[in-house]
Amino acid sequence: MKTGHPTLKDFVFVGLQLVLFIIYMLPLKFVEVNLPEGLQYFGLLLTSLGFILSLVAVLQINTKISPFPTPKVKSTLRTTGAFKISRHPIYTGILAITLGYAMFNASVFKLLIGLSLWVLFYFKSKYEEELLQHMFPEYKTYKTKTRRFI
Repeated sequence: MKTGHPTLKDFVFVGLQLVLFIIYMLPLKFVEVNLPEGLQYFGLLLTSLGFILSLVAVLQINTKISPFPTPKVKSTLRTTGAFKISRHPIYTGILAITLGYAMFNASVFKLLIGLSLWVLFYFKSKYEEELLQHMFPEYKTYKTKTRRFI
């Protein structure tokens, strides 16, 4: 299995992700929901934690970051820091941000888009992990010790 260069599947995953991000930003409200204020502020906390987790992971990856699931050539397997918490801390952070912000805004629409992202990230990460297992033999052991998302 070749790694390093994005495939059509990579572009499909990233394209769908981009479309969901754009849809998430739309100011639509289909259903009015009144959440308790405490739950809304919990959503804000979740959003903040997701931002921090994503930022730490991006800083750890540094120049090897890519929106595509295919690993870059000469990349290294990260298993410490944010990657000790989650095998996909950037995806986890984005999910926390989108779901938390949906709670903060009491938006069923944003919640549904966040859940759609969760499904997309599940399949995107599954594909990415197949490639990582071919590139890094130790990935199989890492998978047994660390969850996909939190």
